[in-house]
Amino acid sequence: MLRRIGRLVVTRPRAVVVVALLVTIAAGVVGASALNALSLNRFEAPGSESMHARQELDTRFGTGSPNVALLVTAQQGQDTVDSEPVAAAGRALTEELAGYPGVGDAWSYWTRGTPDTLRSGDGRQALVLAWVPGDANQVRREVLPALTDRFTRADATVTVRVGGGDEVFRQVMGQARQDFLRAELVVLPLVLVLLWLVYRRVSAALVTLGVGVFAVAGALALLRGVVEFTEISTFGANIVLVMGIGLGVDYGLFVTFRFREELRPGVSVADAVRRTVASAGRTVLFSGITVAASLSVLLVFPFPFLNSFAYAGLAVVLAAVVGATTVLPAALALLGRRVLRRTARPARAGGFWLATANRVMRRPLLLGGAALLAVLVLGAPFLGVRFGLPDDRVLPASAPVRQVYDDIRAGFAAEEADAVQVVSAGGTGAAAGPYAARLSQLAGVVRVDSAAGSYVDGLRTGPASDDRFTGDAGTWLSVVPSSARLEADAAGLVAEVRATPAPFDVVVGGYPAELADYRDGVTSRLPLIGALIVLVTLVVLFLMTGSVLAPLKASVLNLLSLAVMFGTLVFVFQDGNLSGLLGFTPTGSIEPSVPILMFCIAYGLSMDYEVFLLSRIKEEYDRTGDALGSVPVGIARSAPLVSAAALILAVSFAAYATGRVVFLKQLGVGMAVAVLVDATLIRGVLVPAFMRLAGRGNWWAPRPLRALHRRIGVSEAPSTPAAEPEPAGATR
Repeated sequence: MLRRIGRLVVTRPRAVVVVALLVTIAAGVVGASALNALSLNRFEAPGSESMHARQELDTRFGTGSPNVALLVTAQQGQDTVDSEPVAAAGRALTEELAGYPGVGDAWSYWTRGTPDTLRSGDGRQALVLAWVPGDANQVRREVLPALTDRFTRADATVTVRVGGGDEVFRQVMGQARQDFLRAELVVLPLVLVLLWLVYRRVSAALVTLGVGVFAVAGALALLRGVVEFTEISTFGANIVLVMGIGLGVDYGLFVTFRFREELRPGVSVADAVRRTVASAGRTVLFSGITVAASLSVLLVFPFPFLNSFAYAGLAVVLAAVVGATTVLPAALALLGRRVLRRTARPARAGGFWLATANRVMRRPLLLGGAALLAVLVLGAPFLGVRFGLPDDRVLPASAPVRQVYDDIRAGFAAEEADAVQVVSAGGTGAAAGPYAARLSQLAGVVRVDSAAGSYVDGLRTGPASDDRFTGDAGTWLSVVPSSARLEADAAGLVAEVRATPAPFDVVVGGYPAELADYRDGVTSRLPLIGALIVLVTLVVLFLMTGSVLAPLKASVLNLLSLAVMFGTLVFVFQDGNLSGLLGFTPTGSIEPSVPILMFCIAYGLSMDYEVFLLSRIKEEYDRTGDALGSVPVGIARSAPLVSAAALILAVSFAAYATGRVVFLKQLGVGMAVAVLVDATLIRGVLVPAFMRLAGRGNWWAPRPLRALHRRIGVSEAPSTPAAEPEPAGATR
């Protein structure tokens, strides 16, 4: 296949480039329409107990967890929320909100018997809560924009500001979209400048960046087709932007470097292109398969939010591989020798990377041990990771909804909007009293409301509420937690509520339970995800190398670089170090889905560099049969490429650290650190140290597996071995 592609691009290079330009333009148009077809998502686990509770509340009782909150503040200094003008305004506001199109239920401090949990400690603020039924698309796109505009108001009596869980993540999505677009405006010219510094040729820089643009446009167009069959999150488009440029430039660098290498005196441009496609194209293909396989394991999760990352990643890899193996070689065929430097640099005796590899191989235990120690120290903070639940603090302090919740945290002792809901299809209000009393005695529970009355510390403190807590069949209870308990251990509270004996069958829901079920659903599958990724890596690298040890070594070293990334996440974003510099508010925990996404991306990209490095070492080993001498030679030929690609990719990721949403900052900082550590300590020190110690064992496999590799394996044969110059000073 690659040979046929090579013949095509050298026979009709202009046609290939023109078609590619037209496809890119068409894909850009189609991809732009995909942005409006993508879905918004909540942190929820389909089929979980909390989702069952939500459905029961909706169908049996016509209510649900409040996802809209109005924070009402008395304007006059002497007024409180109990003053008659403010109370009248609050009742009118509640009635207006209840009648607003799309709102299913609404209540407030003034309509629920003035409970303390809906009133601030100083008495100047109170809450109006509402439930808007529907999925995230309906609520955040169809209802909230107009509702927020209408109810954000101020007059002589009160000021009103809008909050609620769906409003928080509506603003997160809007801010993330702005951050991504702003970052891309910085990344594109910055990457172009870095490519020029690498190539010293504008033409080579432009066509390499063009592969990244082709990957982005093509991937968005592919996603537009996928959304016709399944739900894709809006974050999928963001992943396309992040990975498209980085992966496209990575592959473009590798192909262009190889073309320059093949374009030796006496070799025609056409022959150089064909050899480049046959050799570098095969490595790009292997790398693409590995990255795609790493991302595809996200399909194991039953969550559309994480599935979207898999579909987006697969689309990016496909578009980037096509661009690097077809479009770029055609462009190189047209540019010919113009991609070479104008003046050849004087030959050096192997350069920095050859000298480094030789130095490491002379003292593999000392230098490799020091590098391993450094990696373990950098990754050590991950041992203290705490997976938690996201809230409004993923937004900057200037965001309107963040300001609402800063006031709520400062002024309210409890968070009734985040009540845990206990629903029974067969229970009765009369039997709910003793059960509500037991629940009210749980640590961190401020009050339990039920059809039998309100309970605090095991004692009934309020009248029965049959109209609210009973329906055609069944009853439900509202367990109101303190802000401190939600902050410290929301998932633990949900577990205690579920463990409390009930007089009838119950399901437990509410926002804390939904987030806890989502977190548990994600973290419970982490071992499976890790095992699948490692298994895929072993298979792909075995097909490439015919070795058993090389794939195992690659997996271990990749996991070490990922440990550094996760250690950085915990040190910075969980523990709050550098929070002032980066401009975010630490919450003491990490939301689990973003690290999982980063794990899959970083593992795939690390394997990307491993494939580039290993292919050149294996090529030299096949040529010479020298298990030790092939290592520094292969590193010397691939490390300049890997270091250039890593620098450009790290800068691309780092641009996202300037975003205002914490999720983007985590992605930017963590991925930049992972890429740089992988390209330096891992590939520059630990790889040669390990391969020196393993010797010929690097390429060992049992006899049956060797026979299998001869039948189904694919290795990259050298193009013109006799003419390949060998860097001086290689260790033998």
